[in-house]
Amino acid sequence: MSEHVDVLVVGAGPAGLAAARTLARGGVRDVLVLDRESQPGGVPRHCHHGGFGLRDLHRSMKGPRYAETLVHRALDAGVQLQTESMVTGWSDPQTVTVTSPAGVRTVTAMAIVLATGARERPRSARLVAGDRPDGVFTTGQLQQWWYLRGLPVGHRALVVGAEHVSYSAVLTLRAAGVTPVAMVTSLPRHQTVAGFAAMTQRGLHVPLWTGTDVVALHGHGRLEAVELSDRGTAANRNVAVDTVVFTGDWVPDNELARSAGARLDPTSRSPLVDQAGASSVSGLYAAGNLAHPAEAADIAALRGASLGASLARSFGELDVSERRTVEIVVEPPLLWSSPAYLDVGSVARVTDLPHGLVLRTAQFGGRSGVIVEQGARELARFHRRHLVPNRALRLPLTWAPNVDPGAGPVRIRLR
Repeated sequence: MSEHVDVLVVGAGPAGLAAARTLARGGVRDVLVLDRESQPGGVPRHCHHGGFGLRDLHRSMKGPRYAETLVHRALDAGVQLQTESMVTGWSDPQTVTVTSPAGVRTVTAMAIVLATGARERPRSARLVAGDRPDGVFTTGQLQQWWYLRGLPVGHRALVVGAEHVSYSAVLTLRAAGVTPVAMVTSLPRHQTVAGFAAMTQRGLHVPLWTGTDVVALHGHGRLEAVELSDRGTAANRNVAVDTVVFTGDWVPDNELARSAGARLDPTSRSPLVDQAGASSVSGLYAAGNLAHPAEAADIAALRGASLGASLARSFGELDVSERRTVEIVVEPPLLWSSPAYLDVGSVARVTDLPHGLVLRTAQFGGRSGVIVEQGARELARFHRRHLVPNRALRLPLTWAPNVDPGAGPVRIRLR
């Protein structure tokens, strides 16, 4: 079986749905969205806290309602949506193999948008030693376990991490009737907003242990204790819990991009894209948290919509060999940028990219200057009050029209 569409979007999360909707509204007639889950909507489906939709829909709603809204908006625009359909490989650069309950088929498209998102790094990828007991989760697994399946979680839990998503894990544990004993992070302080941290520590009485590493998990059948190492102390200590949640430390779901031959950032492992989401492979695009792990759902949706609008405008002119790109290079302690290139041929649209250039830093810092330069020429200078690992540092792209395509890469550094 084979199928031909104008644009194929892989992933029905906020970015994929928003990209598909703007493609359809922009005049692309045949837009198909595939998702491997039984229900569309992505991660927000099992996030039962509020705050979704503030920046894209301009109202606050809980995750499931937000996901439902994005699905309906895409369908109303004429998008085709198929769930339980997993892209398992490539037949050629414009054709994917799809496996679903109906069988195996191929789908060919003029352009393919990968919106496969990012996942939290699990215990195995963090190389945490010890036993292999039950009771070990990531935040996403925990939320699906409790909110979607209604399964019992445990009684006492330790949360590993202090990012935004870590505090969501605390709320999910409390909703499931589990006592969060503490949160631990190897960093010197939390990486969320002060209000979340204060509410958790003072209001919910969940302490944060900083400078603390998880060494091993112990338990026969069920988790019994987590072994911790505190910086500056010689002896390890055990904390008696039956549940541990590994949060954050995001990894992009880049398998399809990598197997297609797209160039990846050596640090983030995301596809290297320009401001329109175009990768190094002609006709292949990356949207949302696949390109910048991991931003909030509404930012991913806004940037997905921007990709869809840009692709609709340039549809039929997809050859990357015709682009004139300038590389963006970041200097330590900055880790990576998204986009990683500027297509100077379409630079007039760069400043329309929602929330501009997304950067990550490896360390905390106070008031800092961020300098954008090309060769000996300074393009822009920004001031930021603080730098925080695992949180986005965003720069407007107002300087992009001044980039010289023949003057080498743009460099971004801290002063």
